[in-house]
Amino acid sequence: MLNDKVFNDYKEAMKARDSLKSSVLSFLRSDMLNLATAKKKDKLDDVEIVTVIRKQIKQRQDSIEQFTKGARLEMAEKEKKELDILKSYLPPELSAEEIKRLIEEVIIAIGANGVKDMGRLMKELTQKTAGKTDGRLVSDLVKQRLSTPS
Repeated sequence: MLNDKVFNDYKEAMKARDSLKSSVLSFLRSDMLNLATAKKKDKLDDVEIVTVIRKQIKQRQDSIEQFTKGARLEMAEKEKKELDILKSYLPPELSAEEIKRLIEEVIIAIGANGVKDMGRLMKELTQKTAGKTDGRLVSDLVKQRLSTPS
């Protein structure tokens, strides 16, 4: 379970005095605990943990962009290292070809035939791809597929 892996890696980073990794995992654990408390749960499941990790990854990417624009390259490098640590906890992402195959399966299953069906299509795809890909990529591929009938 991802929750146990994050906790064990945090303990190992503390023992190894790896301040960067322990700091990143400490913030991650904090966000996980906050979400679990908000959902009135003891532990989050893996999909919820991946959502928390993706949120932190997005924050790091935004920070890298801002630091780079502001010519704060040393801070951007630190954020990139933190980003790499967080990405190591994500499951392997689906390729664009796998996503396109899923899109075709769902289109056939729900009988989608135009842009008006995008909401239903995205709902189904979000459930199938949860934690395995970037939602923006899925949305772009769906728009592309629905705007060009086959």
